[in-house]
Amino acid sequence: MVSQNHSMLILGISAFYHDSAAALIEDGEIIAAAHEERFSRKKHDERFPVNAIKFCLEYSGHTLEQIDCIAFYDKPLLKFERLLETYYRFAPKGIASFFLSMTVWLKEKLFIKKLIRDEFRSIGEIDFKKVKLLFPEHHLSHAASAYFASPFDDAAILTIDGVGEWATASILYAKDNSLTNLKELRFPDSVGLLYSAFTYYAGFKVNSGEYKLMGLAPYGAHGSEEVKKYESLILENMVTVFEDGSISINQEYFDYATGLKMVNEKKWARLFGLSKRAPESEMTQQHCNLALAIQNITEAIVLKMAAEAKRLTGSDNICMAGGVALNCVANGKLLKSNIFKNIYIQPAAGDAGGALGAAYAAYHIYYDEPKLKCTGLDLMKGSYIGPDYSEKDVMRSLKKI
Repeated sequence: MVSQNHSMLILGISAFYHDSAAALIEDGEIIAAAHEERFSRKKHDERFPVNAIKFCLEYSGHTLEQIDCIAFYDKPLLKFERLLETYYRFAPKGIASFFLSMTVWLKEKLFIKKLIRDEFRSIGEIDFKKVKLLFPEHHLSHAASAYFASPFDDAAILTIDGVGEWATASILYAKDNSLTNLKELRFPDSVGLLYSAFTYYAGFKVNSGEYKLMGLAPYGAHGSEEVKKYESLILENMVTVFEDGSISINQEYFDYATGLKMVNEKKWARLFGLSKRAPESEMTQQHCNLALAIQNITEAIVLKMAAEAKRLTGSDNICMAGGVALNCVANGKLLKSNIFKNIYIQPAAGDAGGALGAAYAAYHIYYDEPKLKCTGLDLMKGSYIGPDYSEKDVMRSLKKI
């Protein structure tokens, strides 16, 4: 527990993959949070969030010396273990990818503590003998970001994304400030990576173009024989979907586990009778139909996972986070299903929200502090927790054009 005469300042950070961000909480209350991309103007910026951290400190009126704890949104060493085991499992396949990734890991990511400390020292004075450095697991950060911002005192939590360390989806039960992991799906079986593979095949960029695939799906011919054919081909050849929502992916059609691309393009072209769409090229009806097929399958998987979360927890409430929780069409189907009475989806469900989740996990789980009472819709303050601009700021920028 935290001493009552001292406010607890925790800085959460996400970085080095995509959508890096920083979030500052004081005694469990969000003070400020922001994407690094808002300052660097580089979309999905993965670099250490120096500017976002500076903003959080300046906005709060605090300095680095006053920070009690820094929480990073995943466990890099556990992720490194997953990479090694995966390359070993599929060897000798993936040797090129192995050498490429090991170069980055051996130069930087294995020494994550030193890297973080060096980055912070470039920002300002900080004594790491006094600052606790914590590394909650990736999916725990996602789960914490949704539940501790929610208005619920208990809830099922469903996190679904590409991959964290090993987990690609997890079901937890939360009550007060306690989170219990009940079930998880593990790499290389991943709903997020399955969806990203179709994003890639439709000619969009992985880790940023998934919303385009979701937006493309409605242009598919609903109920048509071609969409049904594509759904059958996917379910018969690529992925097995079980009743609890867990999946098993046939890796013969995919290259993300050990290769440098998402899919085996030759096998996909042979299976669907459709080549990968070149980025910015004309969109065909076939690509629209394929998008609708994988969207339908993803929605069915999410509903099955939610039903399993309901069965395991018995809660009336569900909280969701992870990149797949940004699929608002699937969320709409979940709402209409009435599996749960109440649904809360973390607005920053992707990796940027992991910064807030890491800070929450540190405060409520590591320091065992109670969940804050919610008097409004949630504890996100309407998500208006980044930089704001006055009319003068806007006019000053317009004059520069």
